[in-house]
Amino acid sequence: MTDDKEFLEYVVKALVDNPADVKLDRTVDEMGVLITLTVNPGDMGKIIGRMGNTAKAIRTLLRVIGMKNNARVNLKINEPEGGMKSAPMATSTSTKTVDQAMEDLKDL
Repeated sequence: MTDDKEFLEYVVKALVDNPADVKLDRTVDEMGVLITLTVNPGDMGKIIGRMGNTAKAIRTLLRVIGMKNNARVNLKINEPEGGMKSAPMATSTSTKTVDQAMEDLKDL
């Protein structure tokens, strides 16, 4: 195994509830290294984190490891079946623009 894949496996398995379901696939091409991560659908939130911060942090650390090895390392997180991308976005009728909210505050 390579440093980047070993590191990612260690971090991800420490974060998830189902470490046996963690699958990593590493490919190298002219663009660099691509590591594809698949986890149990119930663990997606732990890998993505609030506002995507955990995934961003993992990607940043992978880039640092890549720089050490003179390689560009990218992470793709596989979307589980029935994930957010395939579900329609819920829209709220109570969503207001900043200008509308400011107008409401003026009325108080």
